[in-house]
Amino acid sequence: MEGCVEGISDGIEEVEISGGKRAKGERQRGQGERLMSKGGFKELRVWQKGKDLAVYIYRITNTGDFAKDYGLRDQIRRAVVSIPSNIAEGDERETDKEAVRYFYIAKGSSAEVLTQATIAFEIGYIPKETFFEIEKGCIEISSMLSKLISARSKTFCP
Repeated sequence: MEGCVEGISDGIEEVEISGGKRAKGERQRGQGERLMSKGGFKELRVWQKGKDLAVYIYRITNTGDFAKDYGLRDQIRRAVVSIPSNIAEGDERETDKEAVRYFYIAKGSSAEVLTQATIAFEIGYIPKETFFEIEKGCIEISSMLSKLISARSKTFCP
C-alpha cells in the first residue's frame, strides 16, 4: 500500500469494531463510501478549533495598528476563515478523495495564517503572547488535519 498513510484522525475518536477501527459515532460503511462523522463537520474537533481560531483572529485584528492595515488584516482574515470553511466543505463532499483535497487546502491556509501572524508580530502589531497563541493553534490544526487526511486517504488507496 505504498502512498497510503496509516492512522486515524485526532478530529475523530476511534473505537474497535469487528476486525477494524472506525470513528465513534460513525456508521459502518460499505466499500467506496465516504467516512463521515454522524453529526457532520461541526462535530470534528479540527473544525471547532479552526472556527475558534478564526473568531480569535477577527477579535485581535479589530484593534490597534492591525485594524488600520487593511491589506494584512483582510488577508489574515480570509486565510483563517478558509480553514474551517474548507474542512466543512470537504466533510460534506461525496467521496473521501474529494474531501482530502479540501483538507489539504485548509492545511495550506493554516500555514498562511501562521506566516501572516509572524509578520504581524515582527512589525509590532501583536504581542509575543498573542503570536504564540496563534502559532500553537496553527500547529495543532495542521497536525489534526494531517491525521484526518491519513484516515480519509485509507478509503481510496489500493
